[in-house]
Amino acid sequence: MNKDWRYSDEKLKLRQQALLILLKKYGGELDTTRKSKYAGQSIYECAHDWVSQGNTNCNGITKYYEVYYHAKGN
Repeated sequence: MNKDWRYSDEKLKLRQQALLILLKKYGGELDTTRKSKYAGQSIYECAHDWVSQGNTNCNGITKYYEVYYHAKGN
């Protein structure tokens, strides 16, 4: 059994919610060459980091992604 608080049922559900929000907003956008405009890795890292930093809901996650991960994803 994993006792790391970041992987509790509550945090896994929050991570899932974060991923759904980010993928819905950024996952389907394509650039002019029809490649994904945002790197999937940056979306997953953002969701993981959001939860690992102790956030209890997803309010502000899209702004957080734009500020800290969008540049990494391009």
